[in-house]
Parts: sequence; structure tokens; C-alpha cells
Amino acid sequence: MTPSYHPIPVAEVIVETADAHTLVLAVPPDLLPRFAYAPGQFLTVRIPHGESTVARCYSLCSSPQTDERLAITVKRVPGGHGSNWICDHTTAGSVLDVLPPAGGFTPGSLDTDLVLVAGGSGITPVLSIIKAVLAGGRGRIALVYANRDPESVIFAEQLRRIDEDHPRVTIHHWLDSAHGPPTAGSLGDLLRPYTGREAFVCGPAPYQRLVTDVLENLGFPAESVHIEYFDAPEPVAPPDAGGRVATVEVLLNDKTHELPWPADRRLLDVLIDAGLNPPYSCRQGNCGACATRIVEGEVELVHNEILEDEDFAEGYTLACQALPLTDRVGVSYQ
Repeated sequence: MTPSYHPIPVAEVIVETADAHTLVLAVPPDLLPRFAYAPGQFLTVRIPHGESTVARCYSLCSSPQTDERLAITVKRVPGGHGSNWICDHTTAGSVLDVLPPAGGFTPGSLDTDLVLVAGGSGITPVLSIIKAVLAGGRGRIALVYANRDPESVIFAEQLRRIDEDHPRVTIHHWLDSAHGPPTAGSLGDLLRPYTGREAFVCGPAPYQRLVTDVLENLGFPAESVHIEYFDAPEPVAPPDAGGRVATVEVLLNDKTHELPWPADRRLLDVLIDAGLNPPYSCRQGNCGACATRIVEGEVELVHNEILEDEDFAEGYTLACQALPLTDRVGVSYQ
């Protein structure tokens, strides 16, 4: 189950803000069935990194209901290798190695009333959802979008037109420059009228935590709150972990490494902490970029949206979600 990247040309680069670029992709006709997607999903892009590569996830801002071509938006992250490489090097005519769309940050129905909460570049999958609902559904939408200042608002003109042209959409802009950072109280006032709706949240991790706490306090059921993030997940220990430490032997880049593997830590975190450079991207069990093969022992997965029965039969697992079940585990990236 080695991820299958495809060379995809960039048709156009749109400068949205000083530090955010939209890449419009020219997916070849023969690959269009592989690149069919749902609003709110993301693409995984393979990026040069020294003599190796890294993979990074970027949400689609396009919508299958409204856009002929797929498009992703990339915002520079201070010190972020992937975002800076793309913004510095990608132009019309560039070719990127891309995995087909993945991710579950998408509404089950376009007829459902939604409250969408975005911060910064978190607007990217949210715009995809908005366009899909307006073009193909009957749902009402409330958007709360937080940014530092007017200059940092991505898709400002598109959002202005949507707000003016569609009575089903209500947009609340929050600007730190005018109001200070959002607080639980201010967000609660904005979100309270929309209790009972499905909620979709995307943005920087501290903002997401604040928003989810507010939604919980307002009585939003946990199953109605959907979060999109690409940071490392919180450790999830199995009930019987009890401080147990396994041993993992890893074959990576033609070298073998033997490492202690605490039973409450995911394999990918153990490898990264040891200074290794394994492939990965979303860290949520959604994209398959971290897939590796079990050659000894057994693991369990905390979450999986990509591997199927035939992949498990061939020994594949997801390093970002794997916890050890046996005292010794062998994995191979070869």
C-alpha cells in the first residue's frame, strides 16, 4: 500500500494575500476519476527536502459543484518547509507530486444547516463547503472567520460577494486588530444563535481548542462537531497500556534501528523523536502517506480512513496511528 503519487501540473498561481497562494491544478483527464473529491477534503503534496522528500497536506478551496479544476491554498508558516517551498518555487507550469484527495471534513448532506468556524488559512476547506452547499444544497450557513487584520483575510473578495448575493449565508468577520483576540465570551455570543447546527472547525490549534470548548459549553453534541487539523494528535493509550514499553525494529532508508516503543505512543512520534525521517503527512489516519509494513509482531490502529482489508492482509499499517500490541514489533519502509 505504498501511496501512489501522480505528477500534476500547476495551471495558475493566485496570490490571495502577502503570504497565501492558491494553486490551480491541471489534473490530466485520465486521472480525473482518481481525483474525484468531496467538499472539504485535502491533497497531499510531496516536496523536496535535501536528498529526500516530505509530504504535506493542503486543503482544497475548490468545490466539485462549482469548479472545473481542483485548487489548494497554501499559507506560509514561519519555519515551515513545505509551505515556504511551495510559495517560493511553485509557478504556472510547475509539476507537483500529489496523492488523490482524502479526508473526512465534509458534510454528510448539503441540505443541512451548518455553522462554520475558521481561523486564518482554516478558511480553505470551509470555502469549499460553502460553495458546495450554495450550488448543490438547501442548507443555511453561518461563518465565523477570525484573522489578525483586514490584509490577512484570505478570499476576502469571494466572501464579500457570497455575503451580498446569498441570503442563506451569514458571515461574521473577527479581526484581532479591531477587537483583540477572540475570547470564549465573544465566540459564545457569535455562536449561540446557531446551536443545533452541524459545526465544522478549522484553524490554528489554540483557536480550535477555544472554539471546541465554546461549542461544548453551548451544548453542541460532540458528534455534531467536526474538526480539521494537521498537527500531531493527543496520545491515546489503550486501556491495558499500563506503562508497558515494547521494542520496535525499523528498516528505513536501508538502515535498521531498534527503539523502545511506549505502548501509549504512536509509532510515528517514536520515530520522529528518535531523529529519523519517516514519510508522513496528515497524522490523522486520512492520507496514507505514513504507510509502512509490519514484518514482525502486531499493532492496533487508533484511527483509519485509508487502509482496507487487502492492505491489512499484506501487512500494511499507518505509523501515525499504530500502537504496539506485542512486546516486539518489526516494521519496514523498504
